[in-house]
This record gives sequence, C-alpha cells and structure tokens, in this order.
Amino acid sequence: MPEQGADRERRRRFTKTPGSSGRRRFPIPCAAPAKQSGFVRPFPEWRVVTVHFIGAGPGDPELITVRGRRLIEACRVVLYAGSLVPREVIACAPEGARVLDTAPMTLDEIVDEMRAAHAAGKDVARVHSGDPSLYGAIGEQMRRLDALGIAYDVPPGVPAFAAAAAALERELTLPGVSQTVILTRTSTRSSPMPDGEELAGLARTGATLAIHLSIRSIGAVCETLAPLYGADCPAAVVHRASWPDERILTGTLADLAKKVRPLRLRRTALILVGRVLAAETFDESALYDAAHHHLLRPRKKKRQAAG
Repeated sequence: MPEQGADRERRRRFTKTPGSSGRRRFPIPCAAPAKQSGFVRPFPEWRVVTVHFIGAGPGDPELITVRGRRLIEACRVVLYAGSLVPREVIACAPEGARVLDTAPMTLDEIVDEMRAAHAAGKDVARVHSGDPSLYGAIGEQMRRLDALGIAYDVPPGVPAFAAAAAALERELTLPGVSQTVILTRTSTRSSPMPDGEELAGLARTGATLAIHLSIRSIGAVCETLAPLYGADCPAAVVHRASWPDERILTGTLADLAKKVRPLRLRRTALILVGRVLAAETFDESALYDAAHHHLLRPRKKKRQAAG
C-alpha cells in the first residue's frame, strides 16, 4: 500500500472485521444496529483504538454525550483535566480503573501514561472539557501518539460557547443581524496570537464574537472592540457555564468591564459580544415561512377547478 494510502488507512483506525489483525478490537459502546438507528454506519462496529479524546462538555455532568460516558465506563485508564472537568463526569469509570487528574502533569507524563496503558492492552479515556477541538491542546498529544503508532479517536463534546449562549437564552445567528460567529481568544504568555488574528482585525467583520480564555483582559477587550462595534454594543460574560455556581453578567462594551472587575474572575469565563445578544427586532427565517418551499416541504399542487 502506498505511504499516503497507508497513512489514510491508519487514521481511519478500524479493522475490517472482528477477526482481522490488529492489537485488539474495541467495540464502539453506543453502536446500534443500522436498521434501528435509521442510518448506515460509515464504519464497522469494531475498531482498534487505544486513546479516546473525549469532550466532557462545559461542566454539567448531564451534558456529556452518551458515547463519551459509555467510553469512560469502559476504559480502564482515565486521564482527565481536573481543573476544568468536574469529578462527577468521570465517577462512572469502572471499579479499579486508574484515574488520574492531569492538571499537575506535563505532556511527557501524560503521554507516558498512554504508552503504558497501550503496552498493557488497556484503553484510555482522555477527558477534556468542552469540545476537544477547541483550545483542548489535543493536537500535541495526537502528534506524540502518531509517532508511537498508538491509535486514537475524538468523540466530540458540547463546547463552552454553546453552553454560554444557552445560559443567556440567545441565538447567536439572527437573520439580518449576524450570520457569523467567530471563536477566538487574546494573546497570553503561553499562546501568542498568530499574525492576522488580532482581535481588532477580526472585529472588523462585525460578526458575533465568542472570546475564550481572555477574562483577565476584559478591559482591553472592551476598549479594542468599542470603536468597531460601538460602545453601546451588547456584551456578556458567562462564568462557569452550566456549573452549579454559574454566573452571568450582561451589559455593553462601555460598562461590562466595570461590572466584571469587582468579581476578580480569573478563568473559566467566556466573553460574548454582538448585537444578537439584545436584538428584539430581526427578520424571521424563511425556513419555516409558508411561502418558502424546499425538498422536505414542496410546493403544493393546485387543484384543478371542477368541470
């Protein structure tokens, strides 16, 4: 098999049949017969996987996906980001499982745990907050696993910005107001922003902004955005979205920073900015308009006049 094809096949991470070669077979816990679920599975039920990068959701243990929970229940090694993932999320780990909080661990130590589990024939639930694809630092872990020849997959999770919008009871894409959401952050000592991704540049689009990992810079964020969005533009901070101690602060770019500062918030807070946060007048979507016809609601044929 050519190298490119071999790499693609490795990345698909499944064996063709339960009896085919491979380290071992891992059944997808939530797999259901295709005829019951109403769709054809794009892959067989058996895959060779050691590490599952699981999105735990924003905090509420009930917001982890069914698949994510079942994987945690099945894995004998559980590595979770304890600073962001509540203990209740991983409480369903099997009895006797090796459960480690990775908050105080280095990347090398985390990968060493994965390598040891792989060598012992144990599967790993690597549990990240929100959705692993957003600021989850899984890229560097996957790169290490690729080098070691250890297979993995990425069950998605509910992202923090979705939980924040739900807490505010707001739609982030209103017709005629905003149809674009930008997920971004500001520079920190550990992660500077790449050229061309500065907040002021992104703000020139006028899109709804979901600004992560930037609560300590709330003053600078508001000062940067006010000339572009207007000082009266609605803005909000949602702290620990979906957690029992969730806090919501709403205001405008002119006054939000003043409301936030006394609370001394330092982490696990999302900043949302955009006219959608307070819009009461907006166009209705054509999707459900009686005059709008589409594949699932075709135009009704007119009855022919009798006689």
